[in-house]
Amino acid sequence: MDTFYLDLPKGAPEPLLLRTHTSPMQIRTMEKQKPPVRVIVPGKVYRRDNPDATHSFIFHQVEGLAVDTDITFCDFAGTIEYFVKQFFGPSVKTRFRPSYFPFTEPSVEFDVSCPFCGGTGTAASGGTCSKCKGAAWIELFGAGMVDPTVYGFVNYDAKRVSGFAFGIGIDRLAMLKYGIDDIQVFFQNDVRFLCQFP
Repeated sequence: MDTFYLDLPKGAPEPLLLRTHTSPMQIRTMEKQKPPVRVIVPGKVYRRDNPDATHSFIFHQVEGLAVDTDITFCDFAGTIEYFVKQFFGPSVKTRFRPSYFPFTEPSVEFDVSCPFCGGTGTAASGGTCSKCKGAAWIELFGAGMVDPTVYGFVNYDAKRVSGFAFGIGIDRLAMLKYGIDDIQVFFQNDVRFLCQFP
């Protein structure tokens, strides 16, 4: 349902498919490299989203994958926790919520306490925080432990290796870090906006 196709002119061999996720690089890397694997993959992706303040049909994503012997969910949680506290500051709280993604098991959504209201859900003016809409938490990204069945496609021994994977929208992180209200400004090429970030 996310896929964004472009039709080619009549007589062209097949429609074009714009990249929906950076996830295919995980499989390509595992096909070419035996464990241990550590990869960070940035890329531009396209989705069938209607543009609004928090959605765009184009955005930037970073995929992460780590596969080795004895990688646990605790390794994953510690890695993510370290990154988030470096990015947003040491006072931010984190949590995992169960979710579903086709290639991870267990799968989780990773949330951070709202950096604007300090995780209270209340704005400084006393009203509801407009960033987290009073929830006190903001969803950052989806992640999880690599589903053992995936290893069968790349000739890894699922009894010997384990790993985690995540996908982060860079634009969303920048919006939260710098208090930007509209994702569309990243793509409008307004020099006055762009010059704020040396």
